[in-house]
Amino acid sequence: MKAIGYKESLPITNADSLQDIELAKPTATGYDLLIKVKAIAVNPVDFKIRQNAAPTDGNYKVIGWDAVGEVVETGNDVTRFNVGDTVFYAGDLLRQGSNAEFQLVDEKLVGLKPKNISDAEAAALPLTSITAWEMLFEHLEIKQQTSNSAQKDEVILVVGAAGGVGSILIQLAKQLTNATIIATASRESSTQWVTDLGADYVVDHSKPLSPQIEALNIGPLTHVASLNNTHAYIDTYVEQLTPFGKIALIDDPEAIDIKKLKMKSLSLHWTFMYTRSMFQTDDMIEQGKLLNRVSKLIEQGQIKTTIGKNLGKINAENLRAAHQELESGSSIGKIVLSGF
Repeated sequence: MKAIGYKESLPITNADSLQDIELAKPTATGYDLLIKVKAIAVNPVDFKIRQNAAPTDGNYKVIGWDAVGEVVETGNDVTRFNVGDTVFYAGDLLRQGSNAEFQLVDEKLVGLKPKNISDAEAAALPLTSITAWEMLFEHLEIKQQTSNSAQKDEVILVVGAAGGVGSILIQLAKQLTNATIIATASRESSTQWVTDLGADYVVDHSKPLSPQIEALNIGPLTHVASLNNTHAYIDTYVEQLTPFGKIALIDDPEAIDIKKLKMKSLSLHWTFMYTRSMFQTDDMIEQGKLLNRVSKLIEQGQIKTTIGKNLGKINAENLRAAHQELESGSSIGKIVLSGF
């Protein structure tokens, strides 16, 4: 089968950083589905792994953790899916990724693709949807409510809101909660993007945040979704959060002085969507369930794909371009590729 892989951690400008290769087609056993990959999306985790995790066995490493495809084979223990189903998923960080024609994925991590959008549009959703859902409802514990008459007593600040996770998190918060959403953006294009997705207010993260938040006059923050540069904003979070407020982050700050959280009894939550698959937790199936919920929300028109750009076919050249754009930190929404 065709695949894209690497043997060394090299700068993305090096042609060998990602290479077109041929690998043996895997076989499904146990709870695994064998998926014929139709479309993929690229995430920051892809370039972080490529930069920092070179294979040590002399073989090629195949990455990629967002895909849409067709089930072409099922293991003996599979009960949730059938051959011919079109599915979407983010997979398992410890297994071969989606940058290949065929991929094995545990059925518990898989959901049915939304029927009313294209494969490429659906590929933009799994990883960020799982991350945003777990952050909002499991870690930050924001209340799910649908009645528009309910009082808005929760105020969430979403930092780095125009990226992949922020783009779906804003929509989930808008549609499933009554929280007031403050998004950060610094460019006209990203400001318009997050506004269109449902942000109630937008503040400029290239300027001090506290004066802008206070000028909104909507009361203190109750929650923060910190999607990048947590180290630069932690003091602002402490200042602006109400006592017993919650901070959730997905980035990797080198150091945070958590003693600053003590006086207000603030809580800090790391969201890492691969914890369940990495440690084979008893509730792994929750990721499959929430992907099915997201699929229904898409089909009902409550949320939409967060695709930002389609770079064409799945090959090394186009994947290198995707990695390079993500590494620049300037992308809006998700970068996808489709077809081999």
